[in-house]
This record gives sequence, structure tokens and C-alpha cells, in this order.
Amino acid sequence: MKALIPTGDPAEPVVFADVPEPTPRPDEALVKVEAFSVNRGETFKLEKPGPGERPGKDVAGLVVQPAADGSGPSGITRVVGHPMTGGWAEYVAVPTDALAALPDAVSVLQGAALPLAGLTALRLLRAAGPVPGRR
Repeated sequence: MKALIPTGDPAEPVVFADVPEPTPRPDEALVKVEAFSVNRGETFKLEKPGPGERPGKDVAGLVVQPAADGSGPSGITRVVGHPMTGGWAEYVAVPTDALAALPDAVSVLQGAALPLAGLTALRLLRAAGPVPGRR
């Protein structure tokens, strides 16, 4: 399968490369990636990638292989996911506790922006407390 691999070269920070398709653990689903988002932390890691490092923490796509332990979505389901790594690829293994069904009203492009940015916004709102009437 194809994946974007960091090069460490500022002129060409990523290249497409052939990599093995991931083998999910029992608690992971295999997701066919239809969209991913790029986060600030990932762009910093592109400057000095570690050996074998594969970026990609926010994805949206289709579950093509449910988790072997029966957890998470079953069958072909539209999902948004937050894998630890490897989402800038055609397929990624995602822990089922880091997957959520994607409602039909939300596109995969919108969904891919939800995990890290969405969780950051949610945590900020919770930390700020009630905001109506505040500046």
C-alpha cells in the first residue's frame, strides 16, 4: 500500500512510498483511509523524524476489517479515528476505543479534522467553564 513517509528534508518533507499493510491487533479495526488531517505536532516531527516514524493521528474512512475481539464497529462502517501513528496511508489499524461512527451528515473531510482538534476544543471548553456572557 502507499503511505506518506517523512524524509527529514525541508525541500521535500514527505514522499509516497510502498509500505506493508498494517496487521491489526485483536482490539484494532482496519480502516481504509478516505481523509486525514495534518496537525501542528506532526509538522514539527517532519523536521527530524525518528527511524521508521509514520505520521497520521486523525483519520476518517471505512472499517474494512472489524476488530477480532468483537469490540468496536462491525462490518463496513464510516468512522473517524485517532490512531497513535500511521494515518497518512491507504490503510491504518486503529484501536476500537479510538474510533467513532461518523454520522451521514458529516463528510469524511470534516470528520478527519475532529479527533485532535475536536478533543482540544472540548477540553478547552471544559477547562474554561460556562462561557455565556463572558469575554
